[in-house]
Amino acid sequence: MRNRILVTALAAALVAIGVHPGAAQAAPGGSGPYPADYETTIRLYDHTVYRPSTIPAGLTLPIVVWGNGACRADGTWFQNILKEFASHGFLVIANGRPGGTGSTDAGMLTEAIDWAVAENSRAGSKYRGRIGTGKVAVMGQSCGGLEAVEAGADARVDTTVFWNSGLLSDRENFRLARLHAPVAYITGGPDDIAYPNAVDDYARLPAGLPAYLAHLPVGHYGTFSQVNGGEYGRVGAAWLKWHLKGDQAARAVITGLGSTGQWTVTSRNLT
Repeated sequence: MRNRILVTALAAALVAIGVHPGAAQAAPGGSGPYPADYETTIRLYDHTVYRPSTIPAGLTLPIVVWGNGACRADGTWFQNILKEFASHGFLVIANGRPGGTGSTDAGMLTEAIDWAVAENSRAGSKYRGRIGTGKVAVMGQSCGGLEAVEAGADARVDTTVFWNSGLLSDRENFRLARLHAPVAYITGGPDDIAYPNAVDDYARLPAGLPAYLAHLPVGHYGTFSQVNGGEYGRVGAAWLKWHLKGDQAARAVITGLGSTGQWTVTSRNLT
């Protein structure tokens, strides 16, 4: 049986600037064409919703759900990268309220997908007809990546991305067999405590499943604390734009990542 290393929580240095749990961030962010903000809603009380501050007419928002490192119920802990994703025209829903405490679970990711699908058709919803319910991504960092493994089995999911994460025990390997859509593992390189877990998971994915494994030597804490999520934000946004929007320029970013000199990349079954 392989030796699994416990994936640690993100360090306190990554904690985002706190705000009042019921308020929206006053400074929209992200490098995309739609500066993004976040909000909360009574209909999905234990989550934080990131979206373009102004949703232009005709823009449909694919769904991205996010599990935090340490399975921490703070929906703004990763706000830099989540605003970055939302600024490219996605509805991003993080587990936990802004500045929240406590723990989360995989069911909260599925709950977020359910809410978005319902809001797209609910009379009176400001998101009515604005959500691309047929395009769904599940993402998570460290412990949140373990949540994403479970939620990624949902038939509605079009891609799953695991950041600095991997299963902790061989007894959980059956979860990998349930993944059915393109998968990406992004690690911080050999110094990332989750590196061997991710490498092992990648090798055990179902045959024929499109899969991507990329390492950037930044350790377990990644680049999440940098403006717009740093290099992780750039690559994550490209992956989403390719798989949820069919953006071929974004595809070229991903398929060419290994030639940049920064990343070490392995892939299979990508089209």
